[in-house]
Amino acid sequence: MLPRLLPALLLALAALLAPATAVAEPAAGPVAGAVAGAGSPWVSPLGDPPAVTRPFEPPPTPYGPGHRGADLGGVPGDVVRAAGDGVVVFAGMVAGRPVVSVDHAGGLRTTYEPVAASVAAGQGVARGDPLGTLAPGHAGCPAAACLHWGLRRGEVYLDPLALLRPPRVRLLPLRP
Repeated sequence: MLPRLLPALLLALAALLAPATAVAEPAAGPVAGAVAGAGSPWVSPLGDPPAVTRPFEPPPTPYGPGHRGADLGGVPGDVVRAAGDGVVVFAGMVAGRPVVSVDHAGGLRTTYEPVAASVAAGQGVARGDPLGTLAPGHAGCPAAACLHWGLRRGEVYLDPLALLRPPRVRLLPLRP
């Protein structure tokens, strides 16, 4: 019995004795490497801290009901800023509402709606650059105006507020 337990005991002992290393882990796993903080590549598009009027509510299935973004309260005419460095891939009307979309590194895309755009498709933007101004008319908004801020990686919707959260740090054993 001891010969069969010896390898497991040695592995457990090695894990306990191995030096630990600190690893930064983003608050939202799918947005790895995209976290706010000192020198962060991300900012709130509408005030800091953002006034969240409705949080992200992921749908239970890809086509199910949910809230695929976060609504941020504001005032019509507020400047809406790029959350991070990227390239504007769309600035125009979708279903009668003005929308701006920006592609970022790592396959991320942020969307901003309703925004009267001051940018055009193909234009590069840096974190904090103006994209346009907040327009009125977001349904269900309890403020004078609301920005619907969305985030996707490919076809998967993510919580855009995760970009603004600091990373979680946890200790992991050092591995050879």
